[in-house]
Amino acid sequence: MRFPRAGALLACLVSLAARADLVFVSDERGDDVRVLSTEDNAEVAAIAVGKRPRGMCASPDGKTVYVALGDEDAVALVDVASRKVVGRVPVGRDPEQVALSPDGKVLYVSNEAASTATAVEIASQRKIFAAPVGTEPEGMGVAPSGKKLYVTGESSDDVTVLDARSGKLLRRFKVGARPRWVVFSPDGKQAFVSAEVGGTLHFVDLASDKPRAAVKIGNGQTKPDGLAISPDGKLLYLAEGRGAAVSVIDVASRSVKTRIPVGERPWGIALSPQGNRLYTANGGSNDVSVVDTASARTIARIPVGNKPYGVLYVP
Repeated sequence: MRFPRAGALLACLVSLAARADLVFVSDERGDDVRVLSTEDNAEVAAIAVGKRPRGMCASPDGKTVYVALGDEDAVALVDVASRKVVGRVPVGRDPEQVALSPDGKVLYVSNEAASTATAVEIASQRKIFAAPVGTEPEGMGVAPSGKKLYVTGESSDDVTVLDARSGKLLRRFKVGARPRWVVFSPDGKQAFVSAEVGGTLHFVDLASDKPRAAVKIGNGQTKPDGLAISPDGKLLYLAEGRGAAVSVIDVASRSVKTRIPVGERPWGIALSPQGNRLYTANGGSNDVSVVDTASARTIARIPVGNKPYGVLYVP
């Protein structure tokens, strides 16, 4: 038996270590999810998932992607390795956004048409609760502690805070007009909520669930939508919607540091774990922008489907 030379073996190991990460993009009108390679910024697969895919999230181990199917009242389970749908979970009427408990065992969805938030145990598909929230719920997120669920009500201009285990109402508070996305600081001390029509970004104290500040973003063309936070929690990236840009916001000073032009009507947004690459789903230009965060500029535009909604980075 002949063994590979040390140099060849090393090259093979380096190649495996450098294997590209993936970016999943939900194509709302195309009824599929497009998979992009971060190595060459090219599409490598299109997965037929079901009707009207929108929000997505990934399991803690990165092996499964969960996709909300708005017209099928279900969430599709996509195996990342095979790039195939391997199951569906019924989650109630008109799911839009999805989130997971920190242990990956419970799936949460915002049911837009029903004005509820639903929690389902994934393994058994047992419904844990379906709790009333604001009108037309959209954005949702589980606090880092796993104890609270934040749900934005886009037509009631509020955020509902639920006990993530029982669905019990903990608090409801007003924000700017048409709130969309919610994300949390890595240290679990703050929540951030974008308000599209209000043109504002809201800073919320997570201990008391009370808004502390509202920052006006851009001009009348800016419609704040998707949010992503840097790994160190110092910077927020906000998709400006009709503003065709991403605002970079310093969390400590609550001020906009710079704006980065991207595609038309950026909606969903995702950041690499290292914080060096940012991806926006541009529903108006049917592409994904790739942003180098160090230089604050767009380095690629990748064509994808028809009305991309969400974007998810999967290491």
